Order: sequence, then C-alpha cells, then structure tokens
Amino acid sequence: MENGGPVVDLRSAADAVAVEEREDDAAASVAPLHEIESLCMRCGENGTTRLLLTRIPHFREIVLMAFDCPHCNERNNEVQFAGELQPRGCCYRLEVPAGHSEILNRQVVKSDSATIKVPELDFEIPPESQRGKLSTVEGILVRAADELEALQGERKKVDPVTAEAIDQFLIKLRSLVSGSSAFTFILDDPAGNSFIENPLAPSSDPLLSIRFYERTKEQQASLGFLVDPSPEMPEGHVDTDALAETNSASIMQQEPHGSVGALAGRRAIAQGKTEEVAAALCRYSAPEEVDTLPSTCGACGASCVTRFHSTKIPYFREVVVMATTCDLCGYRSSELKAGGEIPPKGKRITLFVRNPEDLSRDVIKADMASVKVPELDLELTSGTLGGIVTTVEGLITKISENLERVHGFSLGDSSDEWKIKKWQDFKSNLSKLLSLEEPWTLIVDDALASSFVSFTTDSPDDDKQLIVEEYERSWEQNEELGLNDMDTSSADNAYNITGKE
Repeated sequence: MENGGPVVDLRSAADAVAVEEREDDAAASVAPLHEIESLCMRCGENGTTRLLLTRIPHFREIVLMAFDCPHCNERNNEVQFAGELQPRGCCYRLEVPAGHSEILNRQVVKSDSATIKVPELDFEIPPESQRGKLSTVEGILVRAADELEALQGERKKVDPVTAEAIDQFLIKLRSLVSGSSAFTFILDDPAGNSFIENPLAPSSDPLLSIRFYERTKEQQASLGFLVDPSPEMPEGHVDTDALAETNSASIMQQEPHGSVGALAGRRAIAQGKTEEVAAALCRYSAPEEVDTLPSTCGACGASCVTRFHSTKIPYFREVVVMATTCDLCGYRSSELKAGGEIPPKGKRITLFVRNPEDLSRDVIKADMASVKVPELDLELTSGTLGGIVTTVEGLITKISENLERVHGFSLGDSSDEWKIKKWQDFKSNLSKLLSLEEPWTLIVDDALASSFVSFTTDSPDDDKQLIVEEYERSWEQNEELGLNDMDTSSADNAYNITGKE
C-alpha cells in the first residue's frame, strides 16, 4: 500500500503488516492503517473498512476493523483475533458486589466465540448476538440493554405481553449497570481468546477466577474445525467375535507402532483371559517401549498421536510421561501424570533457595499443585501451568511468561502509571530470584502428593534445604478432587473374595 490506495483483501493487508513489522520492529507501535472497499449491508452501496493489525501488550495479536459508509452514514467497528487458537478454552468468573461501580470499568476482550452469562437474571448473550469487541463490563451490559430496547416499540404492537416482560427485565438489567445490585459476570470462550482485566495483577484477585478446560467435539465443530464423528452402534444382533477380529485387523494395519501392545493388553484384561494377560504384559511392557494413543490436536482439531511412557522415579512414585505432536499445524505439548493409587495424604514441599545449584534442581509440578513464593506474595492456584517437568529456574521463567500472557492491558498507552510501575517492580523482583541477590523460598503444595523436587544429597533426609511434609486433606480438598463421592467398596469386596479363594 505504498501509494495509499486500498488493498485487495484482508490476507494481503495482514501480510503487508507482518512484512513491515519484521523490517522495522522499532516502528511496530505505529502500525500502518489499511483500507478496503466493502459493501454496506444497510444501503447496498460501497463503503470503506479500515484495518489495523496490532498487539495488545502481554495478550495477543488482534485486528481492529472500522466500517464507514459515506452514503447512509452507517458505522460499525469490531475486533478479531489474528493469532492462533489457544490449546484450551477459558472461563472467567467475576463477582461484582453491590455499590462497587468501579469494577464495571474493568476492560473485557470478547471474541466471536465467547458467551456471556449473568446467572442472577438467567441472562445469556450468545456468541452470534455480539461480535468480537474490546469493551468494559458496563459497556457490554449497556449494549445488550440497548439492543433489547431497540425494537420495543414494534413488540408492544405485536406482542404486548412479551414487551411488558422485557421492560421489567430491562429495569433489572440497568440496575446492574448502575451498581445497585450484586451479580456475577461469566465470560466463557471455547477458543481461549477472551479476557477480563485483573487490576491487582500479578497478585490474584479474590473477585476474579479463571478456569481452563478441554474443548468438547461440539465446541471444536462450532469453531470450524473438522471433528471425526463417533462410530454409531449397529442395530440388532452383532457377531462380537467377528467384530473383534475385524477391529483387531484394522488396528494392526492402521495404528502406529506401540499402540498394538497396549490395545492387546487392554482387550485381554477385559475378556478375563489370564494367559493372554500374562503374555501381553510380558511382551509389550518393556521399560524402553513408548506406547501411542490416537488423539485430537488441541489447536487445530486434527487427528494426531499421543505418545506415553510409564516409569518410576526413585524416592518418588510411578509417573506417566505424555507428549503430543500434530503434523498438520506443528503444535506440541508435553505433560506428566501421576500413576498408581491415590495417596492417603497430601504433600507440601518447601525449598530454601540459597545457591545456583538450587536453581538446577529438577521439579515435577502436577496438575493440581499450587506454587507459592512468600517473599513476593506470589501464589499460583492449583491447575495453573498444568503438569510440567522442569527445573526451579525453568519454573520461575514459566511463571513469568504465563503472567505476561494472561494479564494483559498492563503496559498499554491507556494504562495508569501505577499499574505500569507495579508490573515493572514485579518483573524486577522475579529477575532477582534467578540472580539470587537474596535467598528465597519455593513452596509446592500438592493435595495428591504427585509433585517432586530433587535433592542434592545421597538421601532426602540429609538435604537440610528441602523439607517434605505430609498432611491430611481437608473435606473441601477431597470434594474438589472428587474423592468424597468415590465408592470402591464393590471392588474391595471382589478383591477380598478372590484373595480368600
């Protein structure tokens, strides 16, 4: 767009911006504005759409679009995401107490696939009713109220009863906007590209909770990705032996090396054939073997392979190492799961970091483990970062990168000076942890006792900088883990009867 004329399409505009940003990173803050001739959906004439490809600091790339029609003065603006689809969906839950109108000013990034809910009013804004936008909590609720009120005149003529009900609902909705009523603002986005501002970042906000989840097949399909349909069960009588042979032959031909043994072992165990169980386990459970499972890519939804290997860590427990690679989009992920039974007690690991050798200690952080650094008042709740295998230095680095990615709007042009200074001070303190200017403490609390920090001596008891404590889980922790509803009495009775025989 050297001559200032309109570009042909969105792809060329995005490519041109990417090239210019690579050529001159210093001028990236002044991204060029592109114009596209577009059809006005109101009058049918041609208007102008202006595109700006930019990046929200510590968030991700977005495309800002503004449409203007000179014939009918129609205007419209929206935001779309130019980055990749996130591996998992996200759900933000913001509690807004009555009389705290400042919470309504929190900035919100809503993608095209996000759903907004207010449970107190049984109110839901589906993805198709409001396009992707950058707004505030108040702005989203005000727009929803205005759109409901726009057609009230026609509703009163056609359906007075429904119009009266909507009038009563609008009174309640606008009371939320005024801050006179407490409510809960829920933002659920399967694409993982939505966001609610946390003004207390990097510290946790007691009013704001974040939950990440795996997308279902229906959500994958709604995002436009191809999902393999589940095979339907055949109707009527089926020859199970012939079906098993057919499936076995199909698996032998299609599945990659390593999955055959795992499938054979599971099939033998399910059929209760002791000889086959022993043969399968002896043949396919060699320590060096890596098994495979068919899986689905969390980024693009394509079929891929997950490789896993079970091993035992000395002085710890049995673990399962899992790695997924997608040949289509290049997405990679690795994860570690605890194997074996659920321990009766939780575990709290305290490491006093004093020298560079402590930064090189191996760390296994399980899914449900929380991480604390008391010197910085830093706490990561359970579920953050997932299950990872790293070092003490790597864990602090991942925490810093994760905070920068999740907590956006911290260094933008419209940010307050105290917020920018707060982030700069926190990043400076994080760097001090890795430079060991002062000794500090790392606490890993895992209710399932599935986390581990290596020791530097011959025995864990001789390492004075590492303290491992076991504790009884509370009822709330067991409830969160689903242990309160777990009933194994039938299995215990079956094992007892088998043992007596």
